[in-house]
Amino acid sequence: QVQLVESGGGLAQPGGSLRLSCAASGFTFSSYGMSWARQAPGKGLEWVSGIYSDGSRTDYADSVKGRFTISRDNAKNTVYLQMNSLKPEDTALYYCAKGLSTNDYWGQGTQVTVSS
Repeated sequence: QVQLVESGGGLAQPGGSLRLSCAASGFTFSSYGMSWARQAPGKGLEWVSGIYSDGSRTDYADSVKGRFTISRDNAKNTVYLQMNSLKPEDTALYYCAKGLSTNDYWGQGTQVTVSS
């Protein structure tokens, strides 16, 4: 069965960095684009970033462009989200998802809190 397990969340100070990981299993990882999305307290789900199956293209929400970097290691079946210059408004539960325009599987999420 498909499993997506996020890790790497935690508490960071404004201006700090965190690196999220999402370990995938149960499908041919290298054949699928992958996405990151987030949900802040009391708000809806927000798409954050996506990456093509071969890593040749990446896309970002305007709110994170220039600060976050998505990458993947197909040999390790893992997708990453490097988050730099964190802001309090980045506080959210971060999810990885299989697919790009259509996400049929989601992880359980990892909490990111940005606070001084």
